[in-house]
Amino acid sequence: MKTINKNLILIIVAFVLVIGGGLLLNQKLGFAKFLFSASPEGIILFYGEGCPHCKIVDDYIKANNIKDKVKFIELEVFNNKNNANILLAKAKTCNIDQSQIGVPFLWDGSKCLLGDQDVINFFKEKTK
Repeated sequence: MKTINKNLILIIVAFVLVIGGGLLLNQKLGFAKFLFSASPEGIILFYGEGCPHCKIVDDYIKANNIKDKVKFIELEVFNNKNNANILLAKAKTCNIDQSQIGVPFLWDGSKCLLGDQDVINFFKEKTK
């Protein structure tokens, strides 16, 4: 009976460690990195809650059913530090100075697009 109790305790401890480690890793890396891997084309649209230029892009996306035609993820950066750090990393790969970064910002898997018109033009081109 003592062996069964010890084994049960070991299983419970291992389970707690795995769950705790997973939560810590998720916090460290950010859930957005998991989401990014789910986007087959690697397209990320960064936006900010309350950003008027982001609303213009969002209105275009909704009016033209872009989400049905192009696979991409959206990451909010004003209220999410992990997402903001991902945005900074993408901008760095495009040699964009940190002071020039804004939203809407689109990463297409290899290049960066800034501003509502560039992002809208990207989606227009993708849906031709």
